[in-house]
Amino acid sequence: MNNTERRLAEGILFTDMYQLSMAQLYYRVGLHERAAQFDHFFRSYPNYNQHQAGYCINAGLEWLLDWMEGAHFDDEAVDCLRGETGRRGERLFAEDFLSWLQEHGTFAGLDLQAIPEGRVVHPNVPLTVVRGPLAMAQILETPLLNMLNYQTLIATKAARIKSAGQGRLLLEFGLRRAQGLGANAGGRAALIGGADFSSNVGISCALGFPPKGTHAHSMVQAFMALDGGELDAFEAYADVYPDDCLLLVDTIDTLESGLPNAIRVFERLRRQGHDPMGIRLDSGDLAYLSLQAAKMLDQAGFPDTIIVLSNQLDELVLLQIIEQIKREAPSEGLDADQIIGRLVYGVGTRLIVSEGDAALDGVYKLVAMEKEGSWAPAIKISETPAKTPNPGYKLVWRVYDDRGLATADLLGLSHEKPDESDHLHLRHPVEPSTQRMLEKEEISRIEPLLIDIMQEGRRLHSSPDIPQMRSLRDEDLDRLDEGVKRIINPHRYHVSLTHELWDLKQELIARYGRDLHSE
Repeated sequence: MNNTERRLAEGILFTDMYQLSMAQLYYRVGLHERAAQFDHFFRSYPNYNQHQAGYCINAGLEWLLDWMEGAHFDDEAVDCLRGETGRRGERLFAEDFLSWLQEHGTFAGLDLQAIPEGRVVHPNVPLTVVRGPLAMAQILETPLLNMLNYQTLIATKAARIKSAGQGRLLLEFGLRRAQGLGANAGGRAALIGGADFSSNVGISCALGFPPKGTHAHSMVQAFMALDGGELDAFEAYADVYPDDCLLLVDTIDTLESGLPNAIRVFERLRRQGHDPMGIRLDSGDLAYLSLQAAKMLDQAGFPDTIIVLSNQLDELVLLQIIEQIKREAPSEGLDADQIIGRLVYGVGTRLIVSEGDAALDGVYKLVAMEKEGSWAPAIKISETPAKTPNPGYKLVWRVYDDRGLATADLLGLSHEKPDESDHLHLRHPVEPSTQRMLEKEEISRIEPLLIDIMQEGRRLHSSPDIPQMRSLRDEDLDRLDEGVKRIINPHRYHVSLTHELWDLKQELIARYGRDLHSE
């Protein structure tokens, strides 16, 4: 693909055909510049079959904003659309519409509100709110979902793996197994969600992180094929990287060859005044091998070296490894906490592809249209009640209980002021009988979640860097009930509607001839 083709593929035409078809229809009937509001949210947490997340980590916004600032209908994009034809060979896009796109086809008229990257987010809560001319807001749907859903998915997976690993150092190793250049987005999201470093050199350098890695089995194999051996390979590696020597010890036999040879090299490095880093285990029973490796390294006088684990790790595997170490360490005369404390996790495939649930159920729904100077609510009524979105021009608040923990995310209409009320009436988005009252003394704080990000296509402030996003993530996780953070069978976090929004939703359902609760 040449540069022109790449610009076409990654520019303003990085959208679905039906977005452009609808945009031309809006132009034809005079609605293309009518102000509209779309909400981006996800319907349910990622479900990994044996375990479902209890929260997500928001990610991807900065890359969307970067794309929006540069995307426009240039000559190449318009010429491409000019050549599209229908079933009978007639042009699909009329010249007057294409001229309008060429003159007005940017995102300069759009306003965005969003929950910042790094924050904990929950289903049915608008993560991104887009307001502005209907045609361009519609065209934005596909790239927005593409960029925000995937990074949120991977950031969430990384946060769960970090939690399962008890906060130990986490390395993202997924570049070789990712879907094309999606590895860059996934690597960034992993760094936001929980990974400390990545093996992906390009994205690490672009984001200001040192890339991390060890060596491959092929290095040892190369020496063996040339009549050398594992020890020769290790010694050569140590000579080149004496202060960063981390050796992969399972090419031949971990306990009988790899570890003894690594210890011999470490002893030489120590005599030369260097501190070896440690070893990497990439196959076999990682819990058992971690115990035996720790014992051998301790006996050789290297209790501070790290043990990097890799090979199909995810949150459940880490839980099992840690539990096995805790059970078996005492019988080996070892301190389980000391061993767990020296572990580092290199997580590849199962993180970068979010194995178990490879897509976030994120959607982009029209919720309001400008009408006679005000906002008229819009609704899509689904036969599945949970898929009926919450209508209207809304705001989102996070409600903290008297312990200072997040107890609910509250959606309400834009004129409502829950922080000025003596109590809150929280309604379940779907179930009419599920509701609760919170008195003022039960609430320590009510925090608005959506902030103004973009006005008429211009950013209002610079994006936070990844350390700032991580700080937001950690603060939110600290304020989340422990039950919600469980890796398996987490407690359900409450997302609620104000009584006024609930009534509006039911009124619209009734007005358009559907009874939600009879379906």
